Amino acid sequence: MTILIVFSALIAMLLLGMPIFAALGLVAAAILLIYEGGFSSVADTIFAHLNKDLLTAIPLFVFMAQIMIRARVIDDLYDFAHAVIGHIKGGLGVATVLSCTIFAAISGSSVATALSIGSSAIPQMKRFGYPARDALGVIAAGGTLGILIPPSGPMILYAIVSEVSIGALFLAGVIPGLLMALIFSVFCMIQARWRINVHSPQWVGWSRAMAATRRSIWALLAPPVVMGGIYFGIFTASEAAAAGSIYALVVAVLVYRNFGLRDLYEAAYATMRTSVMVFMIIAGASMFGHAITIIRLPVGVTEAVAGLGLGPLGFIIVVMALIFVMGMFLESIAIILITTPILLPTITELGINPIWYGILLMVNLELAMITPPVGMNLFVIKGIADAPLSEVVKGAAPFVLLMLAGLALLIAFPALATWLPGAAGFGR
Repeated sequence: MTILIVFSALIAMLLLGMPIFAALGLVAAAILLIYEGGFSSVADTIFAHLNKDLLTAIPLFVFMAQIMIRARVIDDLYDFAHAVIGHIKGGLGVATVLSCTIFAAISGSSVATALSIGSSAIPQMKRFGYPARDALGVIAAGGTLGILIPPSGPMILYAIVSEVSIGALFLAGVIPGLLMALIFSVFCMIQARWRINVHSPQWVGWSRAMAATRRSIWALLAPPVVMGGIYFGIFTASEAAAAGSIYALVVAVLVYRNFGLRDLYEAAYATMRTSVMVFMIIAGASMFGHAITIIRLPVGVTEAVAGLGLGPLGFIIVVMALIFVMGMFLESIAIILITTPILLPTITELGINPIWYGILLMVNLELAMITPPVGMNLFVIKGIADAPLSEVVKGAAPFVLLMLAGLALLIAFPALATWLPGAAGFGR
């Protein structure tokens, strides 16, 4: 009954439009007032959660993305993908997925990926005969790769709440992210063969393809700079974020030469707004986690699961189904902060790898971005394409099934997520 009351109160506040940090903080405050009679433990709890070196990675990765976006790196990325594979049947769809994959590894944001790639790709796909529904669907789905492919904001948040290695989590997302991109690409090629009116642009020739590759090389090098440094142990995740920001700034100022002081101010201001929002959410989540620990809610969940006799696999399937339903109504950040503190003790008790679970969670959060009624990417695509929401939903529907298939693969073969961190020496 307690878990039902807490969940109902929290979800009701979120559905009424209350900010996540306020909803978490108010529910936590009510619990603390009832069970402790005051808020004496709040300051220490919040400070303990915010006083972590890993948190510096959040503003640094956001700053890196803001610089790359304002330097219009995305234009060269899409031109590169279009020039290299756009001429094959379904190639524009594959080029769009490839662009989303690369930009996701730069921006770390699902919405930013869909917004940036969609502005360039949707008109091109329509021009070459792709039905509007197909073009809208592939952008909505491709944008979700920003959650799974590192660096990812939700990954960082999950790492902070669960206290797992962010470096291991980043590496764990690489193979599943590329696998999901491959599944999307194959589907785009199959789908294009079904469409009679879809045709491919002419091959631009080796000279133009090489020119497009040269122009995009600086953008293509950004993910290896960040992930390569972590993989080879050159720097930590926070240091990787700093290196990525410096790299982005050097490229924008010295290579693209279209990034002035005004752009620097706007990038810094946007970074500040995003970072403060995330830190306030973490503060609210720390209160919430402390409060539910006091009322022994995680222990109650663990005991309830033990009473059902569910093994690790059964528990994972039930939790994934629950999060899928929650994703239809709540934002990804809210889902991480609500479910992780409650489920983590049970995950530990059942011997489930928290890195593997984190990747499964990220895929489910990708699904939340394109499942109505609150799928954020659906509304982003509707806005930039000025299309009916029903068309965007219908275009994204096949990708929901593809992502569910990808989720099933990751559940069946955990090594897809755990092999790379193990090979890099994490967890030894």
